[in-house]
Parts: sequence; C-alpha cells; structure tokens
Amino acid sequence: MPRKVKIILNPMADMGNAWRVARDLRSITEQHGGVDWSGTVYPGHGIELAKQAGELGYDMVIAMGGDGTVHEVINGIMRTSEDKRPVLGVVPVGSGNDFAHGINVSKISTEALLHALDGEASAVDLGLMTDGHGRKEYFDNTLGIGFGAVVTIRSHRLPLLRGFIMYLTSVIQTIILDHNPMSMQIETDDQKWEQSVIYLVLCNGPREGGGFLIAPEAKIDDGILHYAMITNVSRLMMLRIVPEVMKGTHGRFKQVRMGTCKNFTLSADRPLYIHADGEIFTGPGTDLRKVSFEVLPKALKVVRG
Repeated sequence: MPRKVKIILNPMADMGNAWRVARDLRSITEQHGGVDWSGTVYPGHGIELAKQAGELGYDMVIAMGGDGTVHEVINGIMRTSEDKRPVLGVVPVGSGNDFAHGINVSKISTEALLHALDGEASAVDLGLMTDGHGRKEYFDNTLGIGFGAVVTIRSHRLPLLRGFIMYLTSVIQTIILDHNPMSMQIETDDQKWEQSVIYLVLCNGPREGGGFLIAPEAKIDDGILHYAMITNVSRLMMLRIVPEVMKGTHGRFKQVRMGTCKNFTLSADRPLYIHADGEIFTGPGTDLRKVSFEVLPKALKVVRG
C-alpha cells in the first residue's frame, strides 16, 4: 500500500461538477490517512503539482478529473527521475474518461478511489511526441492530428453539452465547417508514403471522445502504437464513416488506413492542429509542420481495475 498519497483534483472537470464529487470523497481519504489534496487552478498546473509530488517523495499521485487531468499528471510524473516516479491512480470525474476506461477503472467515484488507494500497480505504455522544435509531450491514450484536434477545440465551445453527445455534436460541426484534408509525408518502422489525410490518430488505448472506438485492438500494455487515418473523402463519406468509428468497424472501408508501429514520423504541407489526450498542443496561430512519435513500453506504474 502506498505510504504517502497526493490527490490532484481538477475542480472544473465535468463542467465544474468535480469539486462536488471530491467533497463527498473526503471521508474516505480521512479514514485512509496519509492523503494530501491539491487543486489545479490554471492550464498546466497539474504538471507542476505532479512533478513536485514526485520530488517530495509521494508514493502515489491520484488524478481526480477527466482525461486532461490525467494527461497533465502523467506529464508531471514523467518529468521526475525514474527512481522517484510515483504510482498513478485515477478517479474519473470528467466528460470522456477514456484512459480510465482503457485501464478498467470503475465509473463510480467511491469505488475508483478505494481501488486506487488499495489496489496493486502494474506497468503500462506511454506515447512520446517530439515536435519539430524539440518540445516533448507524453500521451497516455490518444493523440489526434487535424480533424480530431478541431473537434476538441469545438467541444470546448459547447458548455451546455457533456460527455459523448458533446463530442458527437463537435464531430458533426467539424465535418460541415472544417473539411480540410492535408498532404502528409509519413514514415513508420518499415513503411514510407505520402497521403492526403483528413483524420489521423495515434492510439495507445482503444477509444477517445467518450466512446469513439478508434483502435479496437489497442491495449495499454502491448508495446506498440496503433494508428488510424481517414484519407481524403467527401463530407457525405465522413458522415457515413463516423457511425462505424463508434462501433470500431471503420477499418473495413478502403478510405481508412490502420496499422501498428513503434515509431511514426510525419511532415505536412500546412500547420498541424494537434490534441494529446484531449488537451490542445497546437492550434490556430501555430506553425508546427513536422512531428514524431514513439512508444515507451512499460513506462509508468498504474493501479488498474
């Protein structure tokens, strides 16, 4: 059992409802003992708090929030030296909670917290992105380029919607308003090609957006990255493919290319919009055109369900 635990809470997760959940969980942490709380107050704060927790000797950091909170906490943990990295626990109280789904954590907050505090940890893979300027960013679940990043940006503008319906609405808006394929030069472990692409996702876990099954075969500990891309298709064809993505059957279309790799590099003819685990890495006003990815097998210990 971890001796010293830090909970990092994003009180604004799930449209501001996370703090209410946290309030109801305080009695569990008080009974457990040795649990400290910190709340995030600005973008990137979770990275700082998790890194600090590792440096201060915490055995475990529990991310209490959505996929964005988990993303920040993981990036903070990975910025500490390997011998000081805390175990990760997750209490999912966000909109999508796709990483929590991938590690089979309960949707019930009390169950998730109790399991995080008392469960056994095992190692999972992470993805690592390095951009053309040398910046590095870890991702635990999925990283989307192009269409998926625009969907994420649009989802932040829908305050009255939550969960899967929020992402689905954003998908439909993006198909109608932002149908902009780009030319990419792509290289993986053993292939090199040029492609006109609308939608590209690198996957460590199987799903994103609260239920879009991008890479049905992906496992969080299989030692590889999965990728899925939709090539240059019409808006009508995109509308046809989207329901298949929900079921994970999109790979049967010739306009969809799927595969696995350990390394993936691309360059594009125009600026790349990128999200990592639902957190915007590059968007309007940036000019990143080259990026590479690699899998880091067994990089992080996590309490799984």
